[in-house]
Amino acid sequence: MDKLTVNIGKLHLKNPVMTASGTFGYGKEYSDFIDLSRIGGIFVKGTTIRNRQGNDYPRMAETPSGMLNAVGLQNKGVDYFVSNIYPEIKDFDTNVIVNVSGSTIEDYVECTEKLVDLDKIPAIELNISCPNVKEGGMAFGVCADSAADVTRAVRKVWDKTLIVKLSPNVTDVTEIARAVEAEGADSVSLINTLLGMAIDINKRRPVLSTVTGGLSGPCVKPVALRMVWQTYNAVKIPVIGMGGISCWQDAIEFILAGSSAIQIGTHNFIDPTISVKVVDGIKEYLDKNNISSICDLVGALEI
Repeated sequence: MDKLTVNIGKLHLKNPVMTASGTFGYGKEYSDFIDLSRIGGIFVKGTTIRNRQGNDYPRMAETPSGMLNAVGLQNKGVDYFVSNIYPEIKDFDTNVIVNVSGSTIEDYVECTEKLVDLDKIPAIELNISCPNVKEGGMAFGVCADSAADVTRAVRKVWDKTLIVKLSPNVTDVTEIARAVEAEGADSVSLINTLLGMAIDINKRRPVLSTVTGGLSGPCVKPVALRMVWQTYNAVKIPVIGMGGISCWQDAIEFILAGSSAIQIGTHNFIDPTISVKVVDGIKEYLDKNNISSICDLVGALEI
């Protein structure tokens, strides 16, 4: 077995490096920059039951060491994905995972049901943590009961790997993680963006049309690491860590904190080749330290 291979439920990864939803399109947009077969998986952009136009502009803003976004899950809906996008990406030599979002539990279930028969989709990621949607989205992810409800409903119709994406905008992330684990989640991914805002002092108005948006980038990494470590010590299912990863050293930190795999998000905008660089860096680290499997590093933080 290759020293980089990882299993997340039934999902087999050739290495622990994946790209985060909303930052990598559908993968094909990056195929001119990297060999997609070099990475463990691609989380495609958020998919909803119906077409979404997203939020009004401006919906992105630069901040020190990060960015704010309020795109609002713009996509053409799951039917368009199934008929137009899936045929173009189904033969990628890597895992293609669909990020599923909704405004109601019924939306999540209906959207998931349309993906069940797609043989080349081995997993979905339930997005119950998006701070840029006026209804649903993060509302499900900030309460243990509602997070459990949506996970339970989707689990009934989805028998492949189920990953639930958690919000950092909560008092105790471990409470939410344990709730979705109890309802059949195979893994949790975290963190989604932190709720933030920016102000134009000349106009005396918020920069974003939605006033608040999701903060990502290197600035969120310490918060993400803390939450991954807390969650790893609270649940028995694998944790997928993300939040400000911009180099292989960051990825190793997340793995030591308890991540079985990682997702790279915002840094894809800065360096489209970052994911393969992180794969190479992790392998060199394992070789240099005579570590036979990446799994030996998961949660190996000494305290």
